[in-house]
Amino acid sequence: MSPTHESTRRAIVIGGGPAGLMAAEVLSAGGVQVDLYDAMPSVGRKFLLAGKGGMNITHSEDIGAFAGRYGKRRAEVGRWLAGFTPQQVREWIHGLGIDTFVGSSGRVFPTDMKAAPLLRAWLHRLREAGVRFHMRHRWLGWRDGALLFATPDGERLEAADAVVLALGGASWARLGSDGAWVPLLEERGVEVAPLVPMNCGFDTAWSEHFSSRHAGAPLTTVALAVEDVDGQRLYRKGQFVVTASGIEGSLVYALSGAIRDRILRDGRATVWIDLLPDHDAGRVAAEVMRPRGARSMSSHLQSRLGIKGVKSGLLHEALSKEDYADPVRLAQAIKALPLTLERPRPIDEAISSGGGVRFEVLDAPAGMLRALPGVFAAGEMLDWEAPTGGYLLTACFGSGRAAGQGALDWLRRGAAAAPLSPGS
Repeated sequence: MSPTHESTRRAIVIGGGPAGLMAAEVLSAGGVQVDLYDAMPSVGRKFLLAGKGGMNITHSEDIGAFAGRYGKRRAEVGRWLAGFTPQQVREWIHGLGIDTFVGSSGRVFPTDMKAAPLLRAWLHRLREAGVRFHMRHRWLGWRDGALLFATPDGERLEAADAVVLALGGASWARLGSDGAWVPLLEERGVEVAPLVPMNCGFDTAWSEHFSSRHAGAPLTTVALAVEDVDGQRLYRKGQFVVTASGIEGSLVYALSGAIRDRILRDGRATVWIDLLPDHDAGRVAAEVMRPRGARSMSSHLQSRLGIKGVKSGLLHEALSKEDYADPVRLAQAIKALPLTLERPRPIDEAISSGGGVRFEVLDAPAGMLRALPGVFAAGEMLDWEAPTGGYLLTACFGSGRAAGQGALDWLRRGAAAAPLSPGS
C-alpha cells in the first residue's frame, strides 16, 4: 500500500456527503486517482433533503461571529474556515455556474433556492476530473490491511495509498448517516465522543388538554432563554412550534446544544419563554394591571397585548390558577414563562448530531488519525456542532477540503499510508 508514481497513487474517500465530495475534489485536482464509496444508491442524499426548504449554503456575517457559532470548537473549526472562508464558498459555487444571493437574515442561498442543480454540477465536475463512484458499498472496516466493503455482489477488499473517511454523524439514518462507523474506529484505538442529537426538538409533559388544542401551532415573535452548563445565560429571539410531545423549530434548534447538555447533566432543563420580546417588562406590567372592568383576563390580554391562541394556552398550561389571577405574577410570566424539558427527541430525528471523533486524536487541521497513519476524517463524524443557518455546510466543506489537502500532502511526501497495522 505504499505510493509509487504520482499518476498511480490512489485515494479512497468513504462517504458521499459534502465533506467527502470536497475531499475528492481536492485530491483529484492534485492528480490522484480517487474512488468514492457510499452505502447508499446515490450521493448527497442528506444534502438534497436539506435543500427542500431552501438550500442555505452559508452565512454572510463577519468571520469572527461566524467562528463563534461553533462554541467550544471555534478554534478547530476556525482553521477550516481560514482555509475555505464563507466568501470562498460562494465563489466556489459561482464557479459551478450557480448564482447566490444574501437573504434578509444574512443567510446565503442559491438563486433558485435548490440543492439539486448545485449537486448535479458538482458531480459533473468530479466525474470529468476522473473521480469514480461506487454506490451501495457499505464500509465494514479493515481486513488483511485492506478496506472491506459489503456490496450487492458480496464482500470486496480495496487498497489505497490514502483514505478519507467522511461518514457523517447519526441523524437521518435512512439517508446514510447511521453512526455504524463508531465501533470500527474505536476498536482501532480512535477515541470517539458519544453521538448526541443537535438541532433537535425536545419533549415536555403537556397536558392532554393543551396538546390536543395546540399541537402544530407556531409561536412567532417570541424569545427563549436557557442557562448553559457553564452558568452562562443564553437568549435568542425567533419562532418555534408546539408539537404533540414538546417543542421544535429554528429557535429551539439554536439553543439545542445548551438545552441537551443541561438535560444530560441534570436530567431535565428549564427554558424561559418571553411571549412578548418586543415589549419591556414595565409596559407588560402596566397593561396587565390596567383596569379591565367585566372582561376576563384572557380577553384583557388579547385586547391590550395581543396574547391569544397558543400564547394564551401556554399561560394557562404553565401557571396555577392563583398565579394567573395575580397581575404581578402573570406579567412576570409573560416575560419569563418557565417550561421544563425532559429529553431531546431521538437522534435519528435531529437535523444534525454532536459528538464524534475527538480532535485530540487528530493531526489538525488536516484531520489525520494518529492511530491510523494515512487515514483522514472529515465532516460531521468529527466532534463539533453548529446551529442551522449555513454553518453546518460551511464547516463540512472546509473540513473536507482540509482532509483532502492533508491526504494530498501525505502522498506528496511519499509517506506510506497504513490504515491497518501489519498482522491485524
